[in-house]
Amino acid sequence: MKPQIQAFFDDATWTVSYVVFDQPGGHCAVVDSVLDYDPKSGRTHTNSALRIVEFVQTHGLTVQWILETHAHADHLSAAHYLRSKLGGRIAIGSAIAQVQGVFQKLFHLEPAFRPDGSQFDHLLQDNEVFRIGRLEARALAVPGHTPACMAFQIGDAVLVGDTLFMPDVGTARCDFPGGNARALYQSVRKLLSLPGETRLFMCHDYPPHGRAIAWQTTVAEQRAHNIHVHDGVSEDDFVAMRTRRDETLEMPVLILPSVQVNIRAGEMPPPEDNGVTYLKIPINAL
Repeated sequence: MKPQIQAFFDDATWTVSYVVFDQPGGHCAVVDSVLDYDPKSGRTHTNSALRIVEFVQTHGLTVQWILETHAHADHLSAAHYLRSKLGGRIAIGSAIAQVQGVFQKLFHLEPAFRPDGSQFDHLLQDNEVFRIGRLEARALAVPGHTPACMAFQIGDAVLVGDTLFMPDVGTARCDFPGGNARALYQSVRKLLSLPGETRLFMCHDYPPHGRAIAWQTTVAEQRAHNIHVHDGVSEDDFVAMRTRRDETLEMPVLILPSVQVNIRAGEMPPPEDNGVTYLKIPINAL
């Protein structure tokens, strides 16, 4: 059964969230949601998430899953908020425990924080099959950008997370803790071994000047035109290119607040004894 896919673009973070559903009045999964966050004031709001809530309710959908392709470094997840409004189970790749262990140390998190993925309702294994109503979905481990990256294959479509961008943008960076350019190359080739007509849905778009925002392409288009990993690019050439390029990139604006929230399945850290929740900024640690 071919999935129906509705995209929601957040222009503040260049993020694309998705509602994947079997039919109106049926069941759905929400993928890579955004909680709006103002880094200047430290305030959150839910305008982006409410667009998803409105769509789900208007189409009479039952949320089964709230999926994260990985612990994002460029936006806060609205998974916890959406679960409170719509229900569903929050899921991420099982390697999130490795990511949590790294950032537990970096942020010196509270003793009660457990780096075992227990903050999520379900931890997905590579090649695990699950259902979204009448749709069959498969979790595909695609490490490289982070150790815990997952893509979701649903019918003729794959939601690739940050592993790939549109062909004229290339691939994800690999210089975050646990990133690995060789692993990313292998993950990309895994995705590009799928049939050429397979639809690929991006989590971000950073378009070159003059191009409109886009988030859908195909395996065939990526194999022919991706500027970093088109057919004929060797693993060694890719690793050399990716390493050089990553050395020139600044850290994402929201990496410090995002990771602290996203390794908790979109929930804020516990409030301190004055009732206020704080996000930490480690100095000279990254």
